[in-house]
Amino acid sequence: MPVHALGRNTFGDPANKDNLMPVEEAEALLNEWVPNERLRLHMKQVAAVMKAWAIEKENADEHTARKWELAGLLHDADWEKYPDDHCRIIIEELERRNIDPDVIHCIASHGPKHFGVEPQNNMDKMIYAFDELSGFVHAAALVRPTRYEGMDVKSVLKKLKSPAFAAQVSREEINDAIARINTPLEEIIQFVIDHQKDIQ
Repeated sequence: MPVHALGRNTFGDPANKDNLMPVEEAEALLNEWVPNERLRLHMKQVAAVMKAWAIEKENADEHTARKWELAGLLHDADWEKYPDDHCRIIIEELERRNIDPDVIHCIASHGPKHFGVEPQNNMDKMIYAFDELSGFVHAAALVRPTRYEGMDVKSVLKKLKSPAFAAQVSREEINDAIARINTPLEEIIQFVIDHQKDIQ
């Protein structure tokens, strides 16, 4: 049984389809719930990568790209304040705010091993892939004198093979996430490097 099992697979009300909160409102929620700057940065990086992927790889329109961005921005919103109820609290909050069920399901499925919710569509699968890899790539950048500048995929792959580096990042989950999509790990890493390097 997953530690943070949500005990359900459906989220939100279908009547709320396409309801999104403005990015400013989402960032206000983030600032209120997440005092930790590093965690806030992680969520902003995942949001940027998700939005870029939706536009560049899924040919998403602006509204759909915002769904992807919002899921990325809020996926860990309750992790710091409510670690024992991670995911459940933010899901309930978004349901209260009548947010699009696709966004809520995406957040619920960003760690199937933890929450017991399987990724279903491309948005779900990509947040699962990007979540761990975004954090890992950032950790790899922080130990380089030039940070992201000149960073290559090969050096990230080498660090992935070293269990001692960023040991909290689950290689098993990265492999599981990559196995669910039609894009090689190398390409995903390059995409993450390119699209989160300028996020402050």
